[in-house]
Amino acid sequence: MMEMEQSASRIFAIKTTSKQERTVADNIKKAIDTGASDVKVTAVIVPDELKGYVLVETHESLPRIEQLVEKVAHARSVIKGETALSEVGHFLVPKPVVSGISEGTIVELIAGPFKGEKAVVKRIDAGKEEITVELYESVLPIPITVRGDNVRVVDKGDLS
Repeated sequence: MMEMEQSASRIFAIKTTSKQERTVADNIKKAIDTGASDVKVTAVIVPDELKGYVLVETHESLPRIEQLVEKVAHARSVIKGETALSEVGHFLVPKPVVSGISEGTIVELIAGPFKGEKAVVKRIDAGKEEITVELYESVLPIPITVRGDNVRVVDKGDLS
């Protein structure tokens, strides 16, 4: 038991069924909590940018993680070899939701009363993570302020 505590923490990438990353993470937690698996996991990370993969931090060896994957629904396989923290560290730092959006960007509203409407970004408040937009096909340009995570970038082209 002392050997496990002294060994370095490792990060393994687990390949999942498409769009089942969150389910796999929940199933790993459930397998450990219910005792279905005795594999010790320190953390499970589901980065939005890394489609089809879940990252698992553990002190266990690759064969032990493979045993865990066999018991977890929608988990396909473990990528051979460990992943270095330097490779996944950028997933651990939250990005502002308005990053990558600039004035003039065309976005689609994905929540709220104007869901599905396209709009042009007029102003960005990075501190509040809000953007002010004007609906693209509106007769009267009415500024609407929405949260940055309520839009999806359609076109980064500048209209000015």
